[in-house]
Amino acid sequence: MRKITAIVLLLCLLLCGCAQQPTGQVVAPVQEQLWVHYIDVGQADCILLECDGHFALIDGGNDADGGSIAAYLQMQGVEKLDLVVATHPHEDHIGGLADVIDAFPVDAVWSSSIPNNTNAVRNFLKSVSHQDLEVVQPAVGQVFTLGTATVTVLGPVKEYDEINNLSLVLMVQHGEKRFLLTGDMERIAENDLVDSGADLKADVLKVGHHGSEGSSGYIFLREVMPTYAIISCGKNNSYGHPDETTLSRFSDAEATVLRTDELSTIVARSDGTDIYFMWGAEHLQNAA
Repeated sequence: MRKITAIVLLLCLLLCGCAQQPTGQVVAPVQEQLWVHYIDVGQADCILLECDGHFALIDGGNDADGGSIAAYLQMQGVEKLDLVVATHPHEDHIGGLADVIDAFPVDAVWSSSIPNNTNAVRNFLKSVSHQDLEVVQPAVGQVFTLGTATVTVLGPVKEYDEINNLSLVLMVQHGEKRFLLTGDMERIAENDLVDSGADLKADVLKVGHHGSEGSSGYIFLREVMPTYAIISCGKNNSYGHPDETTLSRFSDAEATVLRTDELSTIVARSDGTDIYFMWGAEHLQNAA
């Protein structure tokens, strides 16, 4: 297990430095740095990227989370979203995006294939239409520039019947540092992605499917070799996420696991050479 002592020390320093900040606020982002916010939305996913004054939102939690997410984004200084991504159409990923899109101008919208027609999907498409935008299903290899960072589509590399495996897989690169976002991708799609020859090495992995047993297989983890693994899941959730066998695989991979059910919102900052973490200083209910 890689040492987390330096991270804890940094957290203490950050909290001391923020002591005079109003409750619920964070230190203002610095230019030419990438901030990755793994927003605590319970048993769901929502990730905000910000770099050089540009913002992208990856997934939007459940239907009921949209207002809280929009408030969190406003607190971070978001006035416009350069990119909104729905990794796949399950309600715990796409549900809150309609409210967010209604709250901010958006330049571009990406989504995986949308084979099911739920209320969450209909609301998402309606909000996109209100901004006279079209949902783009990006091709593998497509790149989006976000300030000095890039967002590259790595998968899915095949068609699947299981919606989780249709999740868009994104690599966020900032300088030397790489963040891999996997939606709810499960092992069959993980293995196909490995077989495709994609460069999956990443410093930080957003763990697939909230840490379920069916994701984060050994073959995949050997390719990614993450230093940190971020799990977005709800406290005492009925699914038992994250699964103990999954946590064991991350232990074998010597990856430090950080969980939103334990730490609330987790924020990573990259200067292109190093990555620093903050957590626990703010909660979505304080931002609402």
